This record gives sequence, C-alpha cells and structure tokens, in this order.
Amino acid sequence: MKTAALIPARMASERFPEKLMKDLLGKSVILRTYEAAVNSRLFDEVFVITDHQDILNEIKNHGGKALMSKKNHATGTDRIAEFAPDIKADIIINIQGDEPFIDTRQLQSLIEVFENDTRQIIDIASLMIAIKNEKQFLNPNNVKVVTDENNFALYFSRAPIPYPRSNGFQTAYKHIGVYAFRKSVLMEIANLQESKLEKIEKLENLRFLENGYRIKMITTDHINFGIDTEEDLLEAQKFLKQNSND
Repeated sequence: MKTAALIPARMASERFPEKLMKDLLGKSVILRTYEAAVNSRLFDEVFVITDHQDILNEIKNHGGKALMSKKNHATGTDRIAEFAPDIKADIIINIQGDEPFIDTRQLQSLIEVFENDTRQIIDIASLMIAIKNEKQFLNPNNVKVVTDENNFALYFSRAPIPYPRSNGFQTAYKHIGVYAFRKSVLMEIANLQESKLEKIEKLENLRFLENGYRIKMITTDHINFGIDTEEDLLEAQKFLKQNSND
C-alpha cells in the first residue's frame, strides 16, 4: 500500500495573516511541518500544495517538493484534491500546514487503520486528543468531536460538545486536523458542493459526514500545536525551546 502526504498551504488567514511563513526558531512554520512529514519516513511522496509563490519558494529553496494550485479552493482538502489524480498512492494524508509538531506515531496510526481495514469500511481516518480543562473546551478555536461506540465520528463542532448539562466539564475530545483518505474518496469529496453545516461552522469535515463518509477517529496523547493565532505561535516557540535540539 503506497502512501503520500500532501500539505495544503494557503498564505491568507483570517485569524493570523501569513502564519505559515512566521518564524519558529529559525525556520518557518510551513518548513517545519514539511520536514516533520519527510522525517517520519512513512511516505512515498511528500508535497506542499500552495497558492503563493513565497511558500513555493520557501520549500523548494530548502530542497523540498511543492506544487502551485491552479484554482482557488475553499478548503485544504479541496486544494490537495486538485493534484490527487496524479499522485501514485492508495492513501493520501492531508497534514495541515500549521501543524509543525505532528509526530511519527500519529501518522503511523493513521496508515495502520487502513492496513487493518480488510472490509474497507473506513473512508477517512483522523486524530483526536482528550481535552484537559474547561478553558480549552470552551475555546471555539479548538474543534471538538463526538464519536460512536466504535470511534466513528458523529459530529464536529466549535461549540462545547458534548454539553455537560448536569455535572460540569468532564470528558471531551479535541480534533487534530490531520486526515487520511482513500484516494478514491478524496477525489469524490472534491466534487461535492460546500455543505450546509460546513458553511455554518466553517469546518470541512462536516461535508464528509453530511455526505455519508465514515471517519474513523484515533485517540492520541501526543500534544500538537495547531498555529491559528499569534498566541499559538508564542506557545509553539516555547514548546520547541523546551523539547528540541534543532
């Protein structure tokens, strides 16, 4: 089974403009994300898919592989799907460009889900981590996910779900924005219109659910930093100083 990692990298960002080119202890956010994917040694191919020449140059100038989108895309999934037909892989993993601390164990767990899925009932796989406190739970930048008994996603939301009606905050899970797709599923999704719930919450994963795709959620205990705000960048810099020799 061949696997590829595609990293959508859009320059514009409503909450944190040009965040992918921000400095993260001597390297840009997007370069650190790309290197993390390559250094995992799990993929036959790794590409950054971007809409901006500066990001393209940043990756290529450091010996990496990057491709320029020919179309405008609403989501990262739509962006990587533009190139999916030409990628020689059975499984394509979408690694968000602002997730520089994705680790090898997480990526391996996504690949193993499909290796073990002999009945091919899984369309997409993704990651979730337990939320530790109420502040994180209430933060709309932390996307929450609820699952069924077999850890298939039931819903994703920026709202606090499941809502603790009686006993206060207890257990909840944060979605980590990494997706593994069967290649055929990725190409199908790219032909779907933006869905009603997707428009409301601004979450592309709701389009997948609304159209009946089965998303297997995998629990991880590895802390990721999705860099959505300037505060996130400062936290990422602090984390990197404490945990890296790079």
